[in-house]
Amino acid sequence: MRQLTCIDAGKLEWREVPEPRISGDGEALVRPLAVARCDIDRLLGAGLFPLRGPFAVGHECVGEITALGDAVRGLAIGQRVVVSFQVSCGRCTRCRAGHSAVCEAMPTLSDYGMQPLSGTEYGGMLSDLIRVPYAEAMLQPIAPQLEPVALASVSDNVPDGYRAVAPHLAARPGSEVLIVNHGLASIPLYAVQAAVGLGATAVDFASDDEESLAMAERLGARPVASDFAARPPRTYPIVVDAGVTPAGLAYAIRATEPEGICQSVSFHPGPTTPVPLGRMYTLGVRLHVGRCHAAALLPEVVALIERGALRPQAVTTQVVGWEDAPRAWLEPGVKLVVQRA
Repeated sequence: MRQLTCIDAGKLEWREVPEPRISGDGEALVRPLAVARCDIDRLLGAGLFPLRGPFAVGHECVGEITALGDAVRGLAIGQRVVVSFQVSCGRCTRCRAGHSAVCEAMPTLSDYGMQPLSGTEYGGMLSDLIRVPYAEAMLQPIAPQLEPVALASVSDNVPDGYRAVAPHLAARPGSEVLIVNHGLASIPLYAVQAAVGLGATAVDFASDDEESLAMAERLGARPVASDFAARPPRTYPIVVDAGVTPAGLAYAIRATEPEGICQSVSFHPGPTTPVPLGRMYTLGVRLHVGRCHAAALLPEVVALIERGALRPQAVTTQVVGWEDAPRAWLEPGVKLVVQRA
């Protein structure tokens, strides 16, 4: 079968690889129909992280089930599903607690399309077929009327934006929210959608990127242009840190009001990142940081989309055909979706 493969920094090509087969009674095979580019995918393909040889590309998709193991229940061949990008069993203590990103049955960073980070090749979504080892835990059916292209990023970035605000707005209904975008492309915009849809009184969006500011305004946020060098003009009870720069993180923490919450959805590279612990201690600022537990969040996120409370397609900026994936995958843009004809 064909698989889009990163063969070197900035170089992608289709390669023939062995077709996956079901090897356990709880597994499934899925044919990807629409694949979205995650905010980290361009960095992986560009070689920001040291390459460990060629690797399969893509980890966000909606696909069609083509085969099921004998023990799988609640799923059917031909059904369209969102595939969790994280491999997780659904049965261990952590998975049952909703912490599917740190499944006890799998090594850390057991993700599709991220071999440079994990060192293990799990395959990529830009392939003719993918093997899903824990089908019941990792596959979320979607309603027949929903288009795969609209939901392509629900594997990862959509729930990542959702979890940035949902638990905090549940604890503090109607709070004002500030989203600080300093380097991520789509996750902070999905967070805008979630905050607006979940009833935030107001949503402000601070960024140094004009395209992101314009999109955030269309989604219902108030744009706040900032280079993150100056002090924030005010503070907020809920702040989302979404980026890769120490300056952006410092801005987000400074913008959090006393006893407020700063939720980071960012991976800050490097061995250390400065954090103003003295200020946080004095004011009681709580910093939440950690990966999105995608598999655990899929049911509630898909339910919100089916009700019309979230519209991921409003963040999509480009849709290309399957054969155009090698050309388009590393091009600039907020949210790219690759669609199989």
